Amino acid sequence: MTIRVLINGADGKMGQQAVKALTHAEGLSVAGQAGRKDDLSAIIAQIKPDVVLDLTTASAVFQNASQIIQAGVRPVIGTSGLLANQIQLLTAQSLEKKLGGLIVPNFSVGAVLAMKYAQDCARYFSDVEIIESHHPQKADAPSGTAIRTAEMIEAARQKMLTPTFSKETLSGARGANYKNVPIHAIRLPGILARQTVMFGGSGELLTIQHEISDRESYMAGICLACREVMHLNTLFCGLEHVLFTISK
Repeated sequence: MTIRVLINGADGKMGQQAVKALTHAEGLSVAGQAGRKDDLSAIIAQIKPDVVLDLTTASAVFQNASQIIQAGVRPVIGTSGLLANQIQLLTAQSLEKKLGGLIVPNFSVGAVLAMKYAQDCARYFSDVEIIESHHPQKADAPSGTAIRTAEMIEAARQKMLTPTFSKETLSGARGANYKNVPIHAIRLPGILARQTVMFGGSGELLTIQHEISDRESYMAGICLACREVMHLNTLFCGLEHVLFTISK
C-alpha cells in the first residue's frame, strides 16, 4: 500500500525538500501540494490523501491542523507555534474522530536523541538552561524543539530547580522561563538550527549540543512520521513516539 501525502506549505524551503524526499521514498507518494493561498479543506476533499504534512507558519498551524483532523485525515504537523491549550483541543478532536496524528517539533533523528539524553540527564541535574539558535527568518521564538525539551526535562526532574536571585538590569536578560527552565533564543545569519542544553552541578558542567547545517537532515524523520502515523489512534507530540518504537 502506498501512503498518499498532501504537502501543505510545499512552496517553502522545507516544503520543497519534502516534495523531493517523499517523491522518491518507498511506500510514499505526493498526492498533492498546497500553499498559503489555497483552500486546504477543499483540496483535501478533492485529493482525499491519507496524510497531510503541514509545513506552513505559526500563525496558520492551528487552523490548518484542525481542518485536517475535521476532514478525517491524519495530520503530521511539522510547523511550530502550537500552544498547550491548542494541542489539547486538537487532541480532543482526534479522539472524537478516532484518528491518529503527530505534532513534530523536530524531524531530525539527532535532535530527538539529544532531547532524550537531556531528559535522562534531568534525573541527576536539576539546574539547567536551554540556548536555541536559528536563522533570522524563523518566525517564532522560542523554538518548538526548545519548548518540547523543557517539557521533557520537567517531566523527568527529581527535584526543583535551585532558585536564582540574579537581578535583571535589562528585562529578559535571563531569558524566558518555561516549565521552570530558562530558554534563550538567538536569531542570527549563518545559523540554520542549533540547540544547546547546559546542566550545572557542583564543580561540573554537562553540555548537550545538536546542530543542523542542512534541511536534508529532516527528511528521514518526515518520511518516518508519514509512514508511522498510519498506525496511531490518537494525537502524539514528538517524533520519539514512533522513532523509539520501531528501533526496538
